[in-house]
Amino acid sequence: MKKSGNDNARLVYSSESGRICPECSRPVAGCICRGKKGVAAGDGTVRIRRETKGRGGKTVTVVTGIPLDEAGVKALAGELKRRCGSGGTSSAGIIEIQGDHRELLLAELARRGYRVKLAGG
Repeated sequence: MKKSGNDNARLVYSSESGRICPECSRPVAGCICRGKKGVAAGDGTVRIRRETKGRGGKTVTVVTGIPLDEAGVKALAGELKRRCGSGGTSSAGIIEIQGDHRELLLAELARRGYRVKLAGG
């Protein structure tokens, strides 16, 4: 990409490599500055919501905004699934627990020291 006089003109996505890091201008998967920063912190609030869309009518509790790396999220997901006594998965920093366990997850995450909020209706 050519540099122009406009400072806002920078590459943000490439069809070859996906998202581009705004700091080091490398693909996010091979970002060199991300390791220095650690986990990208959102607003510091873990949000719990219930979803049914696209799941054949099945209810899933979704937990987002966890300020942990991928391995930490995966370990926390395993502990939360055991606590709820149900299955689930974790991917890309999002934990999905089968069934409606919002109140139980709210209490458990608050006990672990996270700032938690119920999201959605």
